[in-house]
Amino acid sequence: MMDQKIIEAVRSYRAVRDNQIAKQTDAGKHDQGSRGAATGGAQMDAFADLICSVITDAGIPESDIFKKTAVELPGYYRPEKKWDIVVVHKGVLGAVIELKSQMGPSFGNNFNNRTEEAIGSASDIWVAFREKRFGSQMFRPWLGYLFLLEDCAESTAPVAVREPHFAIDEIFRGASYKKRYEILCERLILERLYESSCFITAKFDDSEIHVEEPHPNLSFEHFIGSLKGHMQILTSQVK
Repeated sequence: MMDQKIIEAVRSYRAVRDNQIAKQTDAGKHDQGSRGAATGGAQMDAFADLICSVITDAGIPESDIFKKTAVELPGYYRPEKKWDIVVVHKGVLGAVIELKSQMGPSFGNNFNNRTEEAIGSASDIWVAFREKRFGSQMFRPWLGYLFLLEDCAESTAPVAVREPHFAIDEIFRGASYKKRYEILCERLILERLYESSCFITAKFDDSEIHVEEPHPNLSFEHFIGSLKGHMQILTSQVK
């Protein structure tokens, strides 16, 4: 059964998003449509709060958890990047988390952008870790990726592909954007770019919200279980 806390986090996401769109409309910025919400930030705050509570339950002080401010970390291919949640415990980088979402109706270019961001950000931080940008620590930080997708006609319909020269991976043939995101999140873990990934979908029918976790290995419970275990190791090893 879906954890009620996840449902409430999705409900909060929708409320913040709708409020941002309304403000854009009131300000006369009708041409932006839902883009105002997409660029407004704060939609994933409820998810961030939920994750941070798990981290504190594992014994990490609130003062060691950063969100919104002091979330910049150095990269290798770029000077720095802002993450959504950063844990620095006694000078050791313990966890880094990215929270992303996508609502309809446009999924095509956004899917490619989200894919490139997820892979690029992980690759960047791991090389920075290798190059000791976070000090000479031997503790491998926990890198997590959570994605919330709107479950709608546009995201669940099969997507055509072009193959002018070579055949695509068969797993993508006839796959919807929903399935593509599931594959992305699963492969981010398989390739060890992220320690864990969570994929949640939400269907909005008027005032009703239907939340699902399409893949058991990408569930929120699995995600926070991995995070909590890593944080407990951090507190036991870093004195």
